[in-house]
Amino acid sequence: MAGRPKNIESPEVLWNYFLEYKKEIKDNPIMGVEQKRGNSILPKDISNIETDVLNKMLNPVVELPIQRPLTMEGFENWLEDNDIINNLSNYLANSNNAYSDFSTICSRIRRNIRQDQIEGGMAGIYNPSITQRLNNLSEKIETKIEGGLNIPDIGNRE
Repeated sequence: MAGRPKNIESPEVLWNYFLEYKKEIKDNPIMGVEQKRGNSILPKDISNIETDVLNKMLNPVVELPIQRPLTMEGFENWLEDNDIINNLSNYLANSNNAYSDFSTICSRIRRNIRQDQIEGGMAGIYNPSITQRLNNLSEKIETKIEGGLNIPDIGNRE
């Protein structure tokens, strides 16, 4: 008796989906807006320049591409947005041992996402503190305080 067919036919197909997601994310950076730094060069006679054009010259804004991080949530949303599967959790958790053949590739996908986040955080591309929290990399500092109270005996007061 065969169970119902899996939405993702094989681990290789899941890996190829991940590679498509990764390419799409890396090829489409978030466009950040930043105030241009430095001096603006203006023409000698600015009397004929329209106000909005002059404002843009004096306060130029630059769009900068910001690399998108890979995330498991992003991958799962990408799968759903592309009508591949609505929920990847059974594959990731190997529910009822029905997805054992996917375990290795799911681990590889998780490691790739984690590597992207850690390396991006270390290089300053992504926010390092968010990267640390997402990947349980927080530095734990233990402080031990020893000592006691030294209360002088002042005798019996009456």
